[in-house]
Amino acid sequence: MTRRILITNDDGIKSEGLLRLVKEAAEFGEVWIVAPESERSAASHSITLRHEIDIFPVEYPVESKYGVHAYSCSGTPGDCVRLGCTTIVPDKPTVVLCGINFGYNVASDIQYSATCGSAFEAEFQGVPAIAFSEGAGKCHEVSDRYLHEILEKLIDTEFIPGKIYNVNFPFCPVSECKGVLYDRGVSRGMVYKDGYKEVEKLDNGGARYMVDGVFTPEAEDGTDYRAVLDNYVSVGTVMNVGNI
Repeated sequence: MTRRILITNDDGIKSEGLLRLVKEAAEFGEVWIVAPESERSAASHSITLRHEIDIFPVEYPVESKYGVHAYSCSGTPGDCVRLGCTTIVPDKPTVVLCGINFGYNVASDIQYSATCGSAFEAEFQGVPAIAFSEGAGKCHEVSDRYLHEILEKLIDTEFIPGKIYNVNFPFCPVSECKGVLYDRGVSRGMVYKDGYKEVEKLDNGGARYMVDGVFTPEAEDGTDYRAVLDNYVSVGTVMNVGNI
């Protein structure tokens, strides 16, 4: 039976990371893209409850012998997966892929990530899910080298209730990448230690603030963040809520 692969992201339907993921996934089965019409980074697992959600078919620049179907969505990445699993993909997806996100989703950042949030929604829907992210920048050598290999290994994985797979590619030339580390745990650290800086005084005693993060390259051995800091591809599972 042909795989039905639902793909979303949080960087928007026109993002380069989505395009690269779709190109690889199209070799493995029929692709159904439901992605936000614009960027929805840090939306976590939020969904739309009190407003309509608009879906539009779009032309997508990838061809496949299995077929590629693409839709833009006015909602969140979580909405994209809910609609895809319940309404758009016939007979439910075989697997959900999320990404490739522009920036790591490791350590404490996972709880804010809409890439991982959409993968968690797939798990809620009873569908295996894999989230893909890479260090922010224009060098995609590592993901280009290892994406197909990791997809081949994980795409037919058995559904694990309560868990998603989370893959992160280090931001380095492929010549400096040391390979792939599987079974990585989630670091309790943070990529950026956030504070807030005041950027403007407002009327009536108000103030306007902007997040002000400080890069924090510290992580425990055996974790996702430690792996990418050491120039390894990190592959691990992350627990969703409600798992016993």
